[in-house]
Amino acid sequence: MADNTNSANQTQKKQFYKKKHREQMKHQVITFAMMIAFTLLAFGLVMAEVDAMFTIPIILVLAAVQVLFQLYYFMHMAEEGHEWPTAMIYSGVFAAVLTILALTIIVWW
Repeated sequence: MADNTNSANQTQKKQFYKKKHREQMKHQVITFAMMIAFTLLAFGLVMAEVDAMFTIPIILVLAAVQVLFQLYYFMHMAEEGHEWPTAMIYSGVFAAVLTILALTIIVWW
């Protein structure tokens, strides 16, 4: 009797993990397709010789979105157990933004 219960639990666990991995793979494929589309959009803007005042901010926004996609879907930063690396990345980005802001203010002042 105990062997049947253990076997049923293992089967349920396998099905659960199989479903979970399928969903993760689906998210990764969709994210990858979106990143390819963003890259093609950026190349299209540059090749079409659209005004630089429009192109540069769009490319920077697309790049930031791609970085977030890569962190959360390909490096699995959204999963549990990645709180410290996520905090360190955010603090590094914060320090970089402050540094760039300070240097920009010093140069333009």
